[in-house]
Amino acid sequence: MRGIGLDFGTTNSALAIADPGGAAEVARFAAPDGETESFRSVLFAGRVEGEREPVSVAGPLAIDRYLEFEGERRLLQSLKAFLASRLFTSTNLLGRKTTLQDMISRIVSSLREEAEARHGVLEGTLVVGRPVRFARSRQVEDDDFARDRLAESLRKAGIGDFRFEYEPVAAAYHYEQSLDADELVLIADFGGGTSDFCLLRVGPSTRGRHRRDSDILGTEGVAVAGDAFGARIVRNVVAPRLGRGSLQQKLFGQPVPVPTWIYHDLERWHHLSFLRSPKTLGVLYDVLRHSLEPEKIQALVHLVENDFGYQLYQAVEHTKTELSRRDESWLRFSDPPAEIEERVTRGDFETWIAEELGEIADCADRLLEGAGVPAAEVDRVFLTGGSSFVPAVRRIFEERFGADRIRSGGELISVASGLALAALDVP
Repeated sequence: MRGIGLDFGTTNSALAIADPGGAAEVARFAAPDGETESFRSVLFAGRVEGEREPVSVAGPLAIDRYLEFEGERRLLQSLKAFLASRLFTSTNLLGRKTTLQDMISRIVSSLREEAEARHGVLEGTLVVGRPVRFARSRQVEDDDFARDRLAESLRKAGIGDFRFEYEPVAAAYHYEQSLDADELVLIADFGGGTSDFCLLRVGPSTRGRHRRDSDILGTEGVAVAGDAFGARIVRNVVAPRLGRGSLQQKLFGQPVPVPTWIYHDLERWHHLSFLRSPKTLGVLYDVLRHSLEPEKIQALVHLVENDFGYQLYQAVEHTKTELSRRDESWLRFSDPPAEIEERVTRGDFETWIAEELGEIADCADRLLEGAGVPAAEVDRVFLTGGSSFVPAVRRIFEERFGADRIRSGGELISVASGLALAALDVP
């Protein structure tokens, strides 16, 4: 019986298949530039004028369809980040009330259908990844609520029997495939919405037998990851060019600041498209009429009206990625009247994300303290996920464990691969 692993991520998703005694094979999907192992966790919906029924596309091809589409359109991202929020139940998707579970199920359905078209019917034991702490979760009840909503989404997508596994535990299954000796390893998995950690024993003595609870010394997680880093670039570089901190003149009074909640939504990509609601656009038009720097507010209105969140997101992501390789980068976005060209240094970026770095460091320390294991006893640290490339993130672990004990790899597929292997790990 094959093992199947499904990693539904905030930014990217992946699926892997493993046969007993073999390695996991990661499914590939059609993409504009060829094929990819990562299935973008995005949903496009559009409607041509005169047509009643909207069209929808999920995954790597959704973005191109969104960019080329002429008509009313929406691009929904980072839906996983809403699972623990009891305030988000549904949205108006092109005139139709659509639940969060329905939107996630559309993405998962597309992923499954494309995978089956290439790999045959997905028959076997299915394991689905979940973070240790869901984004926006404040207590155990929130995590349970998020898990249950994810399970409902999977069932709506036609997914039958499955079990959940912590994402960092799954990454450990992937990591240990290359080991020829046992290790006590700290796994750090950095996603788009959460950073998750696990301390466990891996290696030849655990491989091939059911992993016991005693093998796992502890798990921890924090709702801070790549999206939060990008948000800091938006706050410090993009938002001031779009009116954040500027003033508006109200009748019979002193000038007052532009409402800050607008820019909080701007920082969160999965909220940006919601600014296009008639109510919010009405607020923006009112701010524009009274603004003391109308050219900045006009640029913001232009972005919102034309739903340019994805294009702006790409510019910010490019800058963030470059700062992992270089000491400086330029953030450039141009669609008049929205014009942004700003130099960003790695030093500035690390200052902006200092609070988030501290939360990640504290989380890793809590894991060690809770397990009663000093850093000196950890054999290896395996970093995976997109933000593992950020130098300041790596330094957190180099300072505690030494650079010689740090390993990394499989940044976008390690969890899916490990989930498939975990599916073979039955009592």
